Amino acid sequence: MIPVILSGGSGTRLWPLSRSQYPKQFLPLVSEKTMLQETVNRLNGLTDLASPIVVCNENHRFMVAEQLREIDVTPSAIILEPIGRNTAPAVALAALAAKLPDDILLILPADHVIKNVTAFQNAVLIAEDLAKQNFLVTFGIVPTHAETGYGYIKSTQTTGEAFPVECFVEKPNLETATNYVESGDYFWNSGMFAFKASIYLQELEKFNPEMFAVCKNTFENAKTDVDFVRLSAEIFAKCPSDSIDYAVMEKTERAMVVPLDANWNDVGSWSALWEVGEKDESGNIIRGDVLTVDCTNSYIHSEKKLISVIGVEDLVIIETDDAVMIAPKNRVQDVKLIVDKLKKENRPEADLHQKVYRPWGNYDSVDNGERHKTKRIVVKPKAKLSLQMHHHRAEHWVVVKGTALVTKGDEQILLTENQSTFIPLGVAHRLENPGVIPLEIVEVQSGSYLGEDDIVRFSDNYGRE
Repeated sequence: MIPVILSGGSGTRLWPLSRSQYPKQFLPLVSEKTMLQETVNRLNGLTDLASPIVVCNENHRFMVAEQLREIDVTPSAIILEPIGRNTAPAVALAALAAKLPDDILLILPADHVIKNVTAFQNAVLIAEDLAKQNFLVTFGIVPTHAETGYGYIKSTQTTGEAFPVECFVEKPNLETATNYVESGDYFWNSGMFAFKASIYLQELEKFNPEMFAVCKNTFENAKTDVDFVRLSAEIFAKCPSDSIDYAVMEKTERAMVVPLDANWNDVGSWSALWEVGEKDESGNIIRGDVLTVDCTNSYIHSEKKLISVIGVEDLVIIETDDAVMIAPKNRVQDVKLIVDKLKKENRPEADLHQKVYRPWGNYDSVDNGERHKTKRIVVKPKAKLSLQMHHHRAEHWVVVKGTALVTKGDEQILLTENQSTFIPLGVAHRLENPGVIPLEIVEVQSGSYLGEDDIVRFSDNYGRE
């Protein structure tokens, strides 16, 4: 059985912590591990598992590789989507990447919380047996209340380890959801599946031949680059966008549902995160430097600043380096409206944090002006930035910690703590950490244009253009 981790989401409902270039699956929201790492670790103890396949946004490739490395997991493939086309094409690509037609794929979104791991693994074993019998298996969450934020699965029976699916239904209103839960015939749709690679592709070709053909053509023309499978954006752009449910599961006669009662949550909002977290005696979840007086049932997260809260209840308060978000818990689904506004105004807060992660380390914007910008840059041991130049800005580097090997034009300079160098506009340059501890520098940029797109790369270790 091959775990297939779907890590293409943008997590806009958890803004400002989750952003399109650093979404929720890469954040440690419920434990010290990120949600991607928790998803992979949840499989520990299951036998006969192959190395996972991860399908992710091309922009997230280095975060996926690094986070898997941190938990000593080597993926069999990291498939890079140049554009999002929903879950059905993503799973088709993973099925095409499977070595054998009868390999069973266990499809898992990277951003779910499952607290009862034993119950989850037991359900996986049941699903595996059904998949061997050529069924397409979905996991139906046993509902705990009338939820309007999930789709539902209706089964033809309600006793036993698994049963045929009668139908999938869209997110209902509250009255309909209440009737579903009271009937006992419905489960929440988890978005998790198990099936043979060949059976999924067979059913996809039957019900959506255009999607199947584009995915097959895309995969056949893919290029392998170190850990990554790179897809042609030109070919993949022709693929229809659809979920597994719409493309296959609602149409197939092979659908089975395995009930799962494992304290599951897809953490699709701040209120959902509050529900699954450990609360204090007042019902609050507190992260960071926070002081409260007469505050109840709230989620308060501080990254940098002291947050003081007096006399409130049922609020979500999130502070990051560059944004503060405050909302009643019953309005947190509308956070996406704020993100839509940010995107409409082309504001960077929709996509990037103040601290930006790169394959070689990270940088943190400290100060911005009309003609200057100051960054704190951290380079991992033995890592190096691309050899590059800028048309519109010069840079001054000061080493704060570690040792820097600087390429500047035709010369190389070794700098240690408290030493500095100046990179004139138009000069090819590269920063490298030859040491065994992280290199920290302060960079001061000056010029007429300071955007991140003013980079001409001559060579790069990470395959970036």
